[in-house]
Amino acid sequence: MTRVRNYFLTGLVVAAPIGLTIWITRWFIDLVDTWFTPLIPERYQPDVYLPFDIPGLGLIIAFVLLTLLGALTANFFGRTVLNFGERLVARMPVVRSIYGALKQIFETVISQSNASFREVGLIEYPRKGIYCIVFITTQTKGELVDKTGHELVSVFLPTTPNPTSGFLLFVPKADVKVLDMTIEEGAKLIISAGLVEPPRKTLEEIPEAVPPGNPPSGSS
Repeated sequence: MTRVRNYFLTGLVVAAPIGLTIWITRWFIDLVDTWFTPLIPERYQPDVYLPFDIPGLGLIIAFVLLTLLGALTANFFGRTVLNFGERLVARMPVVRSIYGALKQIFETVISQSNASFREVGLIEYPRKGIYCIVFITTQTKGELVDKTGHELVSVFLPTTPNPTSGFLLFVPKADVKVLDMTIEEGAKLIISAGLVEPPRKTLEEIPEAVPPGNPPSGSS
């Protein structure tokens, strides 16, 4: 019975990630298909001519539409129309707040460099001597720095086992210890409640590491 149990658990560990990945991928594709496939006139729908559905057609349509929208807003006419629409939205009391917040979030996420979203840090929280893993998002600017008088970084403190929820913290840069693990390794550590620890990287595997006694190139 012990051997059967071990075989069962091994099979579960192998099958569960594969099955969940397939299910989530299929769910996302079906969701996008339900949004964009109806944009095609009914007589041009592929299922009218084929005895089966074509999964992912909505993704193709979404990609084409978003690319065309980006090309349209890149020229003078598109920017003029976009500015007119934003001025119109700015006159709507509730809608302008929602639109402005969402636009700022997407612009910030897309404009940030990859390095700022691929750093995992360690801070002492909620008190000294207790450490938490955080994701470093960006350098804090503006009023927060002026009021505190410290050089702050914005960090996201995720919760276990759901790393999509958590807390936004503004921490002095000197109090954040940057780790060598990637953002994916940090997420695995959080989701598994500490059971899946990333392997320790050697000095050669850390691109930013400099051997002791050898200054970086270009320094005096």
